[in-house]
Amino acid sequence: MRVTIVVTHLLGTGHLARALTLGRAFAAAGDAVTVISGGTPVPHFDSAGLSLVQLPPLRSDGTDFTNLLTGEGFAADHAYHASRITCLIEKATQSAPDVLITELFPFGRRSLKHEFQALLQACAALHPRPLILSSIRDILAPPSKPAKITFADDLVSQFYDGVLVHSDPDVIPLERSWPVSNALRGKLHYTGFVAPPAPAMDGAPDGDIIVSAGGGSVGDAVFAAACAAASQTAHRRWRMLVGGDDARRAAWADRAPAHITVEAPRSDFRTLLTGAAASVSMCGYNTALDVLQTGVPAVLVPFDDGGEVEQTLRAEALQTLPGITVVPQAGLDGDRLTAAVDAVVAGTRRLARTIGMDGARKTVDIVHVLKTGGSDAH
Repeated sequence: MRVTIVVTHLLGTGHLARALTLGRAFAAAGDAVTVISGGTPVPHFDSAGLSLVQLPPLRSDGTDFTNLLTGEGFAADHAYHASRITCLIEKATQSAPDVLITELFPFGRRSLKHEFQALLQACAALHPRPLILSSIRDILAPPSKPAKITFADDLVSQFYDGVLVHSDPDVIPLERSWPVSNALRGKLHYTGFVAPPAPAMDGAPDGDIIVSAGGGSVGDAVFAAACAAASQTAHRRWRMLVGGDDARRAAWADRAPAHITVEAPRSDFRTLLTGAAASVSMCGYNTALDVLQTGVPAVLVPFDDGGEVEQTLRAEALQTLPGITVVPQAGLDGDRLTAAVDAVVAGTRRLARTIGMDGARKTVDIVHVLKTGGSDAH
């Protein structure tokens, strides 16, 4: 079976990470997989076993998702967007996919609706027509106006054979963040959480305090608080994984106390967490699963710039677990972070979660059943 996954990450890199995890699962099942990425390249991500196609890249200007920038930081004009659409249609249709999966759209990425709609129309016209599915995380950005709900419902009704929800409805149902109509409900397929296989233990859990903020250029508030907290805790080792470019990392290295190691995000991040004394991070989908799968004591600082609420909702669901505490960005400083780290390190270490983490494999099973016309994929 030929599977094509289309994803564009604009701020962080979690959308691409999840799409690649799904792609590797399809490849492991013997499928031929193409992942078409429209965000900036992330060289340290694992694309083994699949074809990774890069469109002319786009990124957001911070949390402004309406005025998009090219990879070089210039405003993306009409010609640039047109070149993306041409490339996207060519790459998506040339392999005549059996399955097309759009990551997040139509529940998000409305600023790219013209290219996604062109993609849907082109693939719907193929003979044979591919199975068309949407892939969404546990929590969406709640719609700010009814028109966004109508937009998604109409496109799902017109083009989509199903919506893959990468969550457990008993833990975080889609209704927590998105109004689910009766028509949409009939197309939902819960897969469980999509995470890579659990990492092997990397020694005793008494290593560094690992501070991370994903692979994008966000998290300055977290890094600033970590530098202040580290200056108060010389007895602890700190490691900050700073996304963005080398200049950004150099600036943080100059600012950080001597006992903080500053480096780029690492491909072995999850293994690193298994030997960490604690994790300090935001609360994106992939990071939250990393925390659960490794059992690492964790301080979560949900990203809420620009009125974003997704990570706050997720953190609220997780903070009931032992060894996890939540510190809002507002008022975050060295003292508050020091106290939070002290508390989770001194607390009972949580067992690594293994149940419900095989969402990638279950996604493959669901899609195979849907493609063969089965009815037991819900």
